[in-house]
Amino acid sequence: MRARSTVLATFLLLFAGAGAGAQQTPWYQWTLLPSPVMDEIIGESSGETAWNSVVELGGYVKARSPEEYATTFFETRYVMDQLRQYGIPGAEVVRFPGGTTWNGVKGELWEVSPTRQKLASYQDLRAMLASGSQNADVTAELVWVGMGTAAEVERAGVDGKIAVTEGAIGAVHQAACVERGALGVISIGNSRPFFDPLQIPWSRVGARGGQGETRFGFFIPPREGEVLKRRLLAGETIRVHAQVEATNEPFENQNIVAHIPGTDPDAGEIIFSAHLFEGYVKQDANDNFSGSAAILEVARTLHTLIEEGRIAPPRRTIRFLWGPEFVGTGPWVRANTELMERTLANINMDMVGEWLSLNQAFMTLVRTSYGNAHFINDVLENYYRFVGEGNRERIHNRRGFHRVPRRIVAPSGADEPFYYSIETHYGASDHMVFNDWGVQVPGVMMIAWPDQWYHTSGDRPDKADPTQLKRVVVIGAAAAYSIATADDHMALRLAGEVTSNGGRRLAYQYMMALEKLNHATSGDLAEQYRWARAHVEASLDNEKETVSSVLQLADDRARVQDYVAEMHSALEAQATAHLAALGTHMRAVATRLGVQPVSLEPTDLERRAAGIVPRQTALVKRDGYQGWRAHLNAVSPELRERYPVRNVANTNELQLLVDGRRSAVDIKKALDAQNRTASDLQGIINHLEILRAAGLVEF
Repeated sequence: MRARSTVLATFLLLFAGAGAGAQQTPWYQWTLLPSPVMDEIIGESSGETAWNSVVELGGYVKARSPEEYATTFFETRYVMDQLRQYGIPGAEVVRFPGGTTWNGVKGELWEVSPTRQKLASYQDLRAMLASGSQNADVTAELVWVGMGTAAEVERAGVDGKIAVTEGAIGAVHQAACVERGALGVISIGNSRPFFDPLQIPWSRVGARGGQGETRFGFFIPPREGEVLKRRLLAGETIRVHAQVEATNEPFENQNIVAHIPGTDPDAGEIIFSAHLFEGYVKQDANDNFSGSAAILEVARTLHTLIEEGRIAPPRRTIRFLWGPEFVGTGPWVRANTELMERTLANINMDMVGEWLSLNQAFMTLVRTSYGNAHFINDVLENYYRFVGEGNRERIHNRRGFHRVPRRIVAPSGADEPFYYSIETHYGASDHMVFNDWGVQVPGVMMIAWPDQWYHTSGDRPDKADPTQLKRVVVIGAAAAYSIATADDHMALRLAGEVTSNGGRRLAYQYMMALEKLNHATSGDLAEQYRWARAHVEASLDNEKETVSSVLQLADDRARVQDYVAEMHSALEAQATAHLAALGTHMRAVATRLGVQPVSLEPTDLERRAAGIVPRQTALVKRDGYQGWRAHLNAVSPELRERYPVRNVANTNELQLLVDGRRSAVDIKKALDAQNRTASDLQGIINHLEILRAAGLVEF
């Protein structure tokens, strides 16, 4: 009875603390770094310098010459020049084989009848000509095809004409040009026409064979496109003259690397990444010249402070990587497998310069998945919270000089709150290269979302904000320096911080589980109760793994391990209380529904799966990034047919969860806790069998 009371008391204490965490103390914000160090980082970091780099790199979309493709890209030269000017050590361009890429030379679209007017020009806006457009010089009639479905295109009769659509230009190009003989496509479509009727999405049309030889795509802004649409719907006959010139240029993938050296080469590294290229025609200010400019300013800020003796040299190396998204980052990571083994974490900046209020956006931290649990999440959350809670005015502070407790603004930047959000894992950027099964470096992403001009002609520096860039630089520099200088004391502080945040995250899972039970029916109460318990159990496992990751920083491992064990006990006590409370709530729900309380018993499949404990083999990481795929792809079709993998939410995450400790049942719980849909246990077992046949795991 006493033990039960102790557990309940612990639960109430931790749960109350977690709930109170949402109500930040108006007059107290803290950081992992001491205040004098934070003052130096905040004072030295320059949002103006970062914004100037965004302007230099992406003030407008530049036409690339064949010589630029054959030598060094403008962006590469710019970053290298800045690194040399700042004196950042180890700055170099690392080149990898590329291929060929489409390059626009000319794109003119003129109405010639009944009036003469220019409708689109590659000279005016590069996004007006779709990538993949082929050489053309044609005069033809326009025909309206609506959204461009196959039926609409068929009814319109597009052969020998140019189709005008509100639909997706690539799909309409396929249906109209490739399959039905249209000469080209003009799109007036836009995913945000009411927010900005002038922006044009970056687009591509295919260059596959079909009925005609001339194929191209033009984009017209919705404001002008609406006029063209009304004219065509009114039955007006409009003829246009289209001229297109394009080439295919060979290129290399160019990465730039530099570093701030640590005093202990064996202590590990932290790597910043930002993609400087996302294709070579598209050159967008926020996506991702902002991330590239931000990590450049992080490098300058820390290097300056260290060189001038204002902060101590870090123990661990801080490395910086710029390059083409995925296709540049991937080969560089693959070529540096030994470096990856001593890299603690990756901080990826992608679209971080957005003016938040203008974009109606939040500065988001995208955490690692359960398969790469790591303290890097909580280090960054510490600084997100510091900047977010310190840069807003509360009524409690209205009478003093410091109504905004820790104001961080750039001289010409916005003076507004720092709207921020800590989110669960999401991919789609270079942090996924580091999180890959063959690399297993925990990588997080800093990103502003939404971006109202994302992947459009409107992504120019006027949508970026020097204040936002300064704040991002402060967060990134402080987070990296915290890890780079960490000792046993910092490891203990981090373990405590993770436990505090973990208690809040556990409480959230508990509240979700309660809601799941609240909506249960008499027919699915057992299923919902199983779901509820599994989410709490998987979350506990993740939080304990996250706390344990601080051992990477420990010198006195035994001392830190003892502390970690105590933090594990605190988290376990909270989860135990949550599970007990869920049982109580389940019984209350059963009474309301008029059914018997649930008694969960494992199925035969679950019993078998609990005995399957897979672990990785050395083959997984032997060849670095994506190297494991060759072995997986070599598994025979016959074996795949024997072990069909159906209804598994994320096989990449499944693989990361293979650690020699989790059973197949545990893996299912961790997958289910992170995904909208539940994964099939047999499908998980089957994928593990295929991995075993590939030599990537053993049981």
